[in-house]
Amino acid sequence: MRNADIPDDGPQIPSDRTPGMALLVLSGSSGRVEHERARALSRHGIAAWAVPWFGAPGLPPTPRRVPLDALLSCLDRLASIAPRIGVLGTSFGAEAALLLAVRDRRVDVVAALAPTAYVWETADLSDADHPVRDAKWTWHGEPLPGMAYVDQTAGGDFPDARSVHEASLAACPDPAAYEIPVERIAARVLVAAGGDDRVWQATDFAERIVARRRAAGLDTTYVVHPRAGHRVVLPGEQPAPDRPGFPRGGTPEADAEHGRATLDALLTLESRVVL
Repeated sequence: MRNADIPDDGPQIPSDRTPGMALLVLSGSSGRVEHERARALSRHGIAAWAVPWFGAPGLPPTPRRVPLDALLSCLDRLASIAPRIGVLGTSFGAEAALLLAVRDRRVDVVAALAPTAYVWETADLSDADHPVRDAKWTWHGEPLPGMAYVDQTAGGDFPDARSVHEASLAACPDPAAYEIPVERIAARVLVAAGGDDRVWQATDFAERIVARRRAAGLDTTYVVHPRAGHRVVLPGEQPAPDRPGFPRGGTPEADAEHGRATLDALLTLESRVVL
């Protein structure tokens, strides 16, 4: 599915300068195509292309067996726009960004916002609300093993998605088997997490990414805001609409502060990437 029919609204290219970097922009589980985010990045000199990775023609309808290699053609196109390319993703999109950077050494910068340190199975549920136990990602047709979700119908207190992820990690007999090998990423890496994230334990995950790369002698830029939630709001973006029954945590003020710090760190990182 390398040549999946990814809708082509085209990259957002700065109007006042030649971009030094072009980013592929991936959403989280909402499936929104991050056009506003791409426009915001372009106003700061970064070419950015927001594309869907599920829910579009030629792609799976949900985050299940998503062909990561379908995004390679997007990186091909971005490489023709700027001398440096990268991937910016949030939540499930951050998972994709890290996994793609592990596999494609052309990636110069990866920005993982509200990231995970682990590969997860699909979060899809059966008609009876049981986990379907299937891969979220594939690579050239091969499913990537992921950490299983707990069966919420079996009992337990799950007030938000974070509690589901915490219980799933605690129930996994071998979490290390699903860790993303971030030490194999040649790109510069930025992770950003909010301390009030109610979707998953993003600060724990970000710190695990930092520690794993540090053990391999690699630096990682880490931006954290203790009161921010799951959604980083970059300057020029509007907060994402609420999803009923899916609290994200944070406050508008904290999420915006986190977004300003994240954009500053990204621009600093971009300026330090050597051709």
